[in-house]
Amino acid sequence: MNAKMIMIDYGVGNVFSLLHAFKRVGVDCVLTDDIVLIQAADVVILPGVGAFEDAMNQLKQKGLDVVLKNKPAHQWLIGICLGMQLLYDISEEFGVHKGLGLLQGRIVKFNEGSLKIPHMGWNKLQSKMTHSLLKNLDQDAYVYYVHSYYASEIESSTLIGYSDYGVNVPGIVMKDKIIGFQFHPEKSGTVGEQLLRNLLEVVA
Repeated sequence: MNAKMIMIDYGVGNVFSLLHAFKRVGVDCVLTDDIVLIQAADVVILPGVGAFEDAMNQLKQKGLDVVLKNKPAHQWLIGICLGMQLLYDISEEFGVHKGLGLLQGRIVKFNEGSLKIPHMGWNKLQSKMTHSLLKNLDQDAYVYYVHSYYASEIESSTLIGYSDYGVNVPGIVMKDKIIGFQFHPEKSGTVGEQLLRNLLEVVA
């Protein structure tokens, strides 16, 4: 892959396992908060773990929220875990907070009750449609999640894969040149590695 790939460094979460995962599939991904480099990239990865409000505040402090909202038309934007949630309009995590608004939807908490929260561990990834992001995955592909909130009220046409955790949790979404993974592909073993290979083919 010859495209320039950037991972945004905005001080939220440990990103090194994700960097190593990309390296294993043949891509040297540059970690940076340099706006010029981010704007010039072909592919931008928005990672993240932790709280939605904190992450948005970090992006705003660095001026990166504006950069992402006004990304070049040719550029791919990939959100992973919290990074995917930040792509949506609104989050209800510890209050109501505006996201980047690049995807239509609302981030809500799992209902308290019989479900263990956070949703942590392996869950079957089920396909919503035939898509090149799911190429070479069998029907029993499992991926690794760590989250207490999930995307709801999304556009049905954007849903590629989901997992059942009391509700259908959007696992992979895509609209135009924006892709989101709610689970951690870098922690999802051979399935996650195949997903990253598929991702590289799509963005290439």
